[in-house]
Amino acid sequence: METSPFRTALIVGAGRGLSGSLARAFTAEGMRVALAARDIGKLAPMREAGMGTFACDASDEPQVRRLFDQVDAALGTPDVVVYNASARARGPFVDIAAADAQRALSVCAFGAFCVAQQAVRRMLARKHGALLFTGASASVKGYAQSATFAMGKFALRGLAQSLARELSPQGIHVAHFVIDGGIAQPGRESPSREPDALLDPDAIAQTYLGVLRQPRSCWSWEVEVRPWVERF
Repeated sequence: METSPFRTALIVGAGRGLSGSLARAFTAEGMRVALAARDIGKLAPMREAGMGTFACDASDEPQVRRLFDQVDAALGTPDVVVYNASARARGPFVDIAAADAQRALSVCAFGAFCVAQQAVRRMLARKHGALLFTGASASVKGYAQSATFAMGKFALRGLAQSLARELSPQGIHVAHFVIDGGIAQPGRESPSREPDALLDPDAIAQTYLGVLRQPRSCWSWEVEVRPWVERF
């Protein structure tokens, strides 16, 4: 098997589900892994596995700058950065508090901007790196009573597309993943009558790895994944 050209991965907005699967997949590829979350208590199992954990609110730009400085010092400058953070406020549009809408946009979109900017500043120096954004069904479909999530995820997708066009010629692979369906996790498994109703997070992680392995002559900027039972 070819040696991965990537050495250090940072996952922002980490939790036990998809982030855990990504962390294990990256570790198996020989990468050092750093995970960042507002509440690092939930990352204890990953810390025990030897991964670095860091507290950070991605929507706070000074905290993001501090996070990258800490990861640089502890594990090395990340050449793979995954943005997994998101927030939403569900309910009838007229009932959504402005502060909740602002929070959703801050986490889904502004946080992605802050993280991407710190990552890209480091990657440009070496003309090497990968910046991966985790989207959702709401990235391309605005659902009823989910306006704030659609606003944030549409903005995230626009950011990813713009960065892909700007940075690909400079050696940085930017990709956006539309996770079109629910993700299985402890306590949330597919019902026996529909064994494939939820996406397997380990399978999603393998898709991310597949994108990382793409030769630059055929880079993808966006990939959609969904269970075969999910409607388009």
